[in-house]
Amino acid sequence: MARVKRGVTAHRRHKRLLNAAEGRRGTRSKLVKPAREALLHALAYATRDRKQRKRQLRELWIIRINAAARERGVTYGALIAGLRKAEVSLDRKILADLAVRDAATFGQIVEVARGA
Repeated sequence: MARVKRGVTAHRRHKRLLNAAEGRRGTRSKLVKPAREALLHALAYATRDRKQRKRQLRELWIIRINAAARERGVTYGALIAGLRKAEVSLDRKILADLAVRDAATFGQIVEVARGA
């Protein structure tokens, strides 16, 4: 049976890994083991932060809605409860966008929630 030398395969794999680890400081972009470790951590952080981004955006929307609602004399909780009673199904993303870009429409929505 012929002898198999794995130099080419390993070199290709290492090269791909080092290209992915480009831009990191020190040995993390030069040596294979630290680069692999850095890359695995980066992938883990990316996965975690995709989840966190959703939480942070919802938090931002709620802050914006609350600020705009309080300017009109109603709290965030009362606004959301009123919208539920009035069966108005606008999500927080849309409400926050209206609060920032279209104050008049947001004011009408607050009045609908107050009436309910």
